[in-house]
Amino acid sequence: MSLLASYWPWPDLQLAWPLALLALPVPLLMHLWKRRTEPGAALRVPYAAAELQALAGGGRVDASWLRTIILWLAWAALCVAMARPQQLGEAITPPQEGRQMMLAMDVSGSMSEPDMVLGSQAVERLTAAKAVLADFLDRRAGDRVGLLVFGDRAYTLTPITADLASVRDQLRDSVVGLAGRETAIGDAIALAVKRLRSQPEGQRVLILLTDGVSNAGVLEPLRAAELARAEGVRVHTVAFGSDGSMRLFGIPIASDRDPVDEATLRKIAEMTGGRFFRGRDTDELAGIYGELDRLEPIAAKGPSLRPRDERYAWPLGLALLLGALAWLWPERRR
Repeated sequence: MSLLASYWPWPDLQLAWPLALLALPVPLLMHLWKRRTEPGAALRVPYAAAELQALAGGGRVDASWLRTIILWLAWAALCVAMARPQQLGEAITPPQEGRQMMLAMDVSGSMSEPDMVLGSQAVERLTAAKAVLADFLDRRAGDRVGLLVFGDRAYTLTPITADLASVRDQLRDSVVGLAGRETAIGDAIALAVKRLRSQPEGQRVLILLTDGVSNAGVLEPLRAAELARAEGVRVHTVAFGSDGSMRLFGIPIASDRDPVDEATLRKIAEMTGGRFFRGRDTDELAGIYGELDRLEPIAAKGPSLRPRDERYAWPLGLALLLGALAWLWPERRR
């Protein structure tokens, strides 16, 4: 096969079954076998055989050799069709194969705190988180990502999909209080596990971002973490927001809101094989998602493939055309 390929003059044209060309001499072998097995002539005329043949033909010139050539060409075209010629198209690189990922974003009332800085402007936590998440999605080409939000309850905004533009649109339209004012971390994890359960094992990833303490929902966060571990879902937790204190003229003063529950989020990550991150501002949050790019890399692109277009119809059509011509061809002409 390699020797045939080295002498093949058309590199973009290949034969799927080249051994079918071994059938080319079959008619010749049958002809030789027939002549060998035919009985000898009863009467031999030692002289003027050609003249007698011409007289027997009534003065007609034998043209059967041309019909024989047509039949040979028809057989050759049929053998080429049986070899299945295929034309190789332009090389196509398959898309990258990435992770099956769910993003769980806290949209409780505490995410409206305007203690983040984005572009030299003070913005709400949710606005800062959405900006960093959108940049993270831009780097996840090849991943299939879903988005859920949680407050009093957890809701899926986008199922797991390769259409990251739709995920970014839903992320942009999310607002504080969309799912309630409280924080149901356990329910968010359970819903993400349900969405990831049907995805391939080893690629199930949940990234959970919250700025508070779980104070709502049906399922406790650690119980939900056990469920995630049983289903093979890695949970990376991101604690986002300030340390629970505010500053007045540079002097820290107490805040009446509860700080983020770092201990529980750290335990969730440890139980599921994920990582815990602490983001106090947008720069730290961007660094966290850069680290997640390293922890959850997108698999390299596979080898380039060249599509194969079947071209057997052309020699098959030629064989049928030549066969019909040979069938209609008169064996003798004047």
